[in-house]
Amino acid sequence: MLKTLDNALDLLTYFTREKRQWGVRELAKEMHVSHTVVYRILATYERYGFVRQEAKTKKYELGFAFLEYGSILRDNLDMTQLIYPVMKKTADATRESVFLTWLDGTEGICLEIAESQQAVKYAFSVGTRTLLYAGASNKVIMAYLPPDVQTAIIGKGLLAKTAHTIQSEERLLDDLSRIREQGWAYSVSEYTDNVFGIAVPLFASDGKVTASLTIAGPDYRMPAEKVPHALEVLQAAKEEIQTYLQRIL
Repeated sequence: MLKTLDNALDLLTYFTREKRQWGVRELAKEMHVSHTVVYRILATYERYGFVRQEAKTKKYELGFAFLEYGSILRDNLDMTQLIYPVMKKTADATRESVFLTWLDGTEGICLEIAESQQAVKYAFSVGTRTLLYAGASNKVIMAYLPPDVQTAIIGKGLLAKTAHTIQSEERLLDDLSRIREQGWAYSVSEYTDNVFGIAVPLFASDGKVTASLTIAGPDYRMPAEKVPHALEVLQAAKEEIQTYLQRIL
């Protein structure tokens, strides 16, 4: 029974932004599981709305049930009522997009975005998963994780997202130490080319890091002399959101 549950949950992780649809046999081959097992899992998920079969290709993709559960999660966090207005105020003050990245296991996941009103802006999507070792929004979380968790993340490999992604374990650990010491992170082109990020960590009531708040946009709009002001605005937003998070987490 537990093995079946493991397979069923593992199957969902194969549906990503890069690979949104799967045929039964190709998914079974990827998972190294019998196609009969995969078909039964997909058929059950389809019955409850967690996957659906695309009419033309006959391949499976995630279903609308996840939208409902995602909405419940965001309601539980009161994102729209309490956190988003602070993010929107920060986006208006800096004229750049503001992102809330949540720690989920050993990855980050974007839970909310307050977009810049400028025509050229950093395009990202709610629900996107990110690697914790690249980019300000991620590294400011990783910097506050226990050493054994950092080691486990590094052990999975430091794959390059761009030419500026740090791939040296020693350099990354030094960078994380510096971020933790100063309390914020700044990066340019580490996760996405020509995009800057300024990020601060958010903590639960037990003192453990749980998320990050980030200002991001085209790098040409954030020269070094503008960083201190943007950071000041971001830290003020952090204090507002932090007070709320520590009441509920």
